[in-house]
Amino acid sequence: MWSFLQHLFDESTLSPHGICLLWRPELIGLHVGSDGLIALAYSSIPFALAVFVSKRPDIQYSWVFWSFAAFILACGMTHVMSIWTLWVPDYALEGAVKVVTAVASISTAIALWLLLPKVLAYPTPAQFQRVDRALSETERQLRILVDGVTDYAIFMLDAAGHVTNWNMGAQRIMGYRPEEIIGRHSSLFYTNEAQRDGLPDHALDIAARRGKFEDEVLQVRKDGSRFWASIVIDAIHDDTGKPVAFAKITRDVTERRASDERLRLSREQLFQSQKMEAVGQLTGGVAHDFNNLLTIIIGNLEIALRKVEQGKSDVQGRLQRALNNAQTGARRAATLTERLLAFSRRQPLAPKPIEPSKLLLSVEELVKGSLGEKIDLQIVRGGELWLVEVDPAHLESAMVNLALNARDAMPEGGQLTIEASNVVLDEGYCRTNSEVPPGQYVRISVSDAGTGMPADVLAKAFEPFFTTKPAGRGTGLGLSQVYGFIKQSGGHVKIYSEVGHGTTVNIYLPRIFDSNTLSETSEPEYPLTGDAMETILVVEDDPGVREYIVETLQELKYRVLHAANGELALKMLERDAGHLDLLLTDVVLPGINGRQLAEALQAKRPGIRTLYVTGYSRNAIVHQGRLDPGVAMLQKPLTRTSLAQGIRRVLDGH
Repeated sequence: MWSFLQHLFDESTLSPHGICLLWRPELIGLHVGSDGLIALAYSSIPFALAVFVSKRPDIQYSWVFWSFAAFILACGMTHVMSIWTLWVPDYALEGAVKVVTAVASISTAIALWLLLPKVLAYPTPAQFQRVDRALSETERQLRILVDGVTDYAIFMLDAAGHVTNWNMGAQRIMGYRPEEIIGRHSSLFYTNEAQRDGLPDHALDIAARRGKFEDEVLQVRKDGSRFWASIVIDAIHDDTGKPVAFAKITRDVTERRASDERLRLSREQLFQSQKMEAVGQLTGGVAHDFNNLLTIIIGNLEIALRKVEQGKSDVQGRLQRALNNAQTGARRAATLTERLLAFSRRQPLAPKPIEPSKLLLSVEELVKGSLGEKIDLQIVRGGELWLVEVDPAHLESAMVNLALNARDAMPEGGQLTIEASNVVLDEGYCRTNSEVPPGQYVRISVSDAGTGMPADVLAKAFEPFFTTKPAGRGTGLGLSQVYGFIKQSGGHVKIYSEVGHGTTVNIYLPRIFDSNTLSETSEPEYPLTGDAMETILVVEDDPGVREYIVETLQELKYRVLHAANGELALKMLERDAGHLDLLLTDVVLPGINGRQLAEALQAKRPGIRTLYVTGYSRNAIVHQGRLDPGVAMLQKPLTRTSLAQGIRRVLDGH
């Protein structure tokens, strides 16, 4: 091999081909000049390709450019060798250069033919233009879409948090025009407190690390107003995973949060109402049984007092005082059960149209003497107050309760104001107080300048037996009685209080438009005793109450029949066909109730009169706090006077 190479590169027997052109020097110059220029041009092309590829690393198939550069460089070297062999017969080296050029040429040709299908598949300039126009149209439509969304603020931030674009929704919600906000930092939208806490940077940091940040925060508009916003920040990363921008969407959720708060309050009010209703059912049942006991106690005390009054000895005097004290205690217990029934909304009411301004006059007369000299009572009556329908006696009692509570809240004295005015409760108020319907009301306000109530006390103010007064100073039923009575009357009651500034209790009674039933007639006086020819059937399941009623009616000179329940009463009348003037029956009876018994007797003996007694009616004769039409009723606990007058009222047809 070595001898072959020596023989191949042996120049001793060769002569340069330029010898043939020695007599034609112009031809030598022509060959040298043209080959030199070609070699120079070929040598510069690879360098240009190398610079291009190094500056554009994104170019695909860069190896083709390097292969083509090698081929061009080899071609340039063949022209250099053509000049060299004019004077030096180095033909073997020239051949070697041509071999290298041939290899580079063939490699490049093969690569180009293989690459040709892929290159032909590339879009043409016309196709690029069409795609560019389509992209431009898509971008335009996307911009129209984004700008057309006005309920959401949609905008971009750079990696540092500066605003880079701005849609119409952002302008509407935040108040900035694009030229005012683009380039400024997004922390501008946060409150000063949030900026001090580093929330803007924290939000971007979370988005950069997790890809997204979501929260509801307070945001600030251009005019400085604050609103609750739902914000979503999405991070945009490059191919290396580095965050290069953020897309932020902001939505005003102030109204939604207000609706959620109203719903929460409504649920709390419903829970409170259900709790009060449950306690009311319990207290109503307790009051019913307690009223029966009180009827026995008070009735027998009355009988004992009447017997004692027949003698005048010292022992009898002391006994009479003891009985009087016992009767006073029993009547206080009766007041307690009345308040329990008021809270439970089971007390029978006799509502009628009244003029609130006149009622305030009577309330003023009632409370003046109880307030003391330190309390300055102010009565404010608005002109032309609307009419309301309510039980006047119970409303007066409720007003007196509120006035006395106000007095107790001002131990050092102060001003107590009772004011009446016409108001309209709109949808906005009723949304936060779902138990009251919108409409026209007369508002009666009782305001004091006393100690006020903290929030925890205010939340329990209407609950029965809840009191902040010292032991022995109150039953905790005053406000619960007011609450139950007003609710039973179809009204609404609300307390506003601030510690150290005082309390206002607002009573809202619905307006009525029928004034034809206004009456100024007073209750007539009825005789206490009866006629021995008048017969009364007493139906009462409690033996003690029944015994007291029978004995009292016999003292009042009535003929009395009695039974423990409705079924026994009907059987008794089947055996006794004598005249019957009055059915005196408890409403709540085992088996058929008092109302059903009265209807059965009416069918058998038309014209018989009925007087109901009850401690807890359970809707048999009272509906929505009103006695059914044509119904006469006495409320337990019974006394001799109330029993006698009630019977005469019914028998005499009043």
